[in-house]
Amino acid sequence: FKGRLLLVILCSLGFSAAYLVLCCWACLPFCLASCLDPQLATISRPTVPGPLHFSGYSSVPDGKPLVREPCRSCAVVSSSGQMLGSGLGAEIDSAECVLRMNQAPTVGFEADVGRRSTLRVVSHTSVPLLLRNYSHYFQHARDTLYVVWGQGRHMDRALGGRTYRTLLQLTRMYPGLQVYTFTERMMAYCDQVFQDETGKNRRQSGSFLSTGWFTMILALELCEEIVVYGMVSDSYCREESHPSVPYHYFEKGRLDECQMYLAHERAARSAHRFITEKAVFSRWAKKRPIVFAHPSWRTQ
Repeated sequence: FKGRLLLVILCSLGFSAAYLVLCCWACLPFCLASCLDPQLATISRPTVPGPLHFSGYSSVPDGKPLVREPCRSCAVVSSSGQMLGSGLGAEIDSAECVLRMNQAPTVGFEADVGRRSTLRVVSHTSVPLLLRNYSHYFQHARDTLYVVWGQGRHMDRALGGRTYRTLLQLTRMYPGLQVYTFTERMMAYCDQVFQDETGKNRRQSGSFLSTGWFTMILALELCEEIVVYGMVSDSYCREESHPSVPYHYFEKGRLDECQMYLAHERAARSAHRFITEKAVFSRWAKKRPIVFAHPSWRTQ
């Protein structure tokens, strides 16, 4: 009887080991796909309850990753003049999280763009513009989380780059202020996504990624559902009937949006590729619940 029992145990153990090996072998392609194609892992990220660690964003000054719960619904608010007269402020504020860009203000434009700012994605070149109205951005809006992107020596933490020193000083002036920067690895990832989507190396093609690009990358990680307000499609500016609106809703009578987009798209060097980026966003909307509102447009 003992011999039979031992044989049964050994057979069970052998079957369990074989089952584990087969399961691991079957799952290996999916594991490798996630490791080798981080964009797939990002865009197809499953919803996980509870706080998540977003390792691509590093806090100032301690360098810890961003830890927070994902947002069920996000309103990504463009700085475009398309927002003027939209009357969408209340709808935007009803989203769980509201993402804004650079120095786009809310005061005086609440009816069109809303009041709330959960996250503000800021270019390193726009930090001085925020400082012009520092009491509004950093003293009164203390519930806003700032995520600053940039490359080169100005953002260097180890060497104390100029922009990083400014951010460090802000956190000392306003204890509790939430300031993060895109990590070098995340910046490289954003470049790689651009190359994968367009077939063009960002540096070699003379392209600068826009704050809108970094905002959408962050939103894809953070948000379960995304509604983008005030962003035009990649074909909009080539339509003869499109209206003329300011490049920024808070800079009336300055630059025309479509003139700016087309000029940058045609420039050989040192230019944003606004239209190209919007074509990419359209493709992303096929994989994730992304809706473009005011003007509304279909994904290509």
